[in-house]
Amino acid sequence: MFIIGSILVSDDIAREHFACNLTACKGACCWEGDYGAPLERDELPILEDIYPAVAPYLTDAGRAAIAEQGTSVRNGKSHDTPLVDGGACAYMTLDGTGTAQCGIEQAYNAGDVAWKKPISCHLYPIRVKKNPQTGFEALNYDVWDICSAACTRGEREKIRIYEFAKPALIRKYGKEWYAELVAAVEYSGE
Repeated sequence: MFIIGSILVSDDIAREHFACNLTACKGACCWEGDYGAPLERDELPILEDIYPAVAPYLTDAGRAAIAEQGTSVRNGKSHDTPLVDGGACAYMTLDGTGTAQCGIEQAYNAGDVAWKKPISCHLYPIRVKKNPQTGFEALNYDVWDICSAACTRGEREKIRIYEFAKPALIRKYGKEWYAELVAAVEYSGE
């Protein structure tokens, strides 16, 4: 376990290999599972604000799900992206090859919005667990069998999880924090 500031980082994030392989999985993480993508509280008003610019990138079914459920849904104590009929994320689209794409990210890439996508999606396969009593956040590797091709690719290309997730980790915690993580991992010999 690494402690960088008030963030606990699992050894697996430094040790395990991972690099998304969309040609193999087709972005199954966007339609598999029981819930939508976890959302942070500060992301909820962002989704509300950008939705009009994102809506044209979504499927009819995605827009209908959001019209019915809202731009986010409450799941116990957390909020998630809404799902289409309990399946795919309402923000998911498919490209010509049948690979999942994020409608929010498409709007971002087109310059229509300034927010890339939910940080939980950007960080994946890292999941953040917050402890409100201590103020600590724990970063853990979410092992999911649909990502086996990503593990194989990461191992083949020698890309560890923290390296794969570098842009997302910098987006969430900053360049200095990421540099401290890299230094800690290198010092540990992982």
